Amino acid sequence: MRILTLVILLLSAASAIAASDPVSVMQSTTDELARTIDENRASYREDTKALRRDVKAILMPTIDRVYSARLVLGRHGRGKSREQIEAFAEALSNQLLNRYATALLDYDLGDRVDILPLAGDNTERQTVVRTRVRLDNGERAPVDYVMRKNESAWQVFDVIVEGISYVATFRSQIDQEIRQSSFEDVLDRLESGQYEVSVDE
Repeated sequence: MRILTLVILLLSAASAIAASDPVSVMQSTTDELARTIDENRASYREDTKALRRDVKAILMPTIDRVYSARLVLGRHGRGKSREQIEAFAEALSNQLLNRYATALLDYDLGDRVDILPLAGDNTERQTVVRTRVRLDNGERAPVDYVMRKNESAWQVFDVIVEGISYVATFRSQIDQEIRQSSFEDVLDRLESGQYEVSVDE
C-alpha cells in the first residue's frame, strides 16, 4: 500500500506555477490532476503514452527534480556537472512515471486527498504541507510534502509517506549501487531500465 500511496501523491505534487503559497500549490495540483484523469480516463486506458505525457506535463514544472536528485545522490553528486545531475533526475522520474502512472486510473483523487493547514515552523527553504490520503480500507495515511521556494515558485523536493522519506529511501539504494560500480554505470542502467529503484522499503 505504501507504494501506491507514494505514487498517487508524488504524481500529484505539481500545480500551476501561479499558486502563491504551498497549500494552494497542493490544492490546485490535486484539482488539476483529478480533472484531467476524470475527463480522459477511458482514452488513457487505451493510450498509456498519452497518460504519462499529460501527467508529466502537469507535475514536472513544480517538482524540484535537480535539488531532489542531489539529495538522493548525496556525496556521489559532488563534482558532477549540472548536466549529469539533470540526466540522473530525468531517468529517476521517468522510471517512476512509467512504472506507476496507470495506477492513477483506478482512483478518484478528488475524494481521497485531504490537505491540512500549515503547522509548525516553516520557511522558504523548507515548508511541510501535510495531507491525509483515504485508503481502500477507510484508514487515513499521512503524507507530507517537503517544499521550498525556488525562483518565486514553490516546488516539492521530498515526499514522506507514513514517516518514510522517499529521498532517504532512494539515497540508501543508490549509494549501494554506486559503491558497487560507478555513477555513470548506475545512470546508464537507470536510463535503460536495467536497474529499478524500489519505493517499498
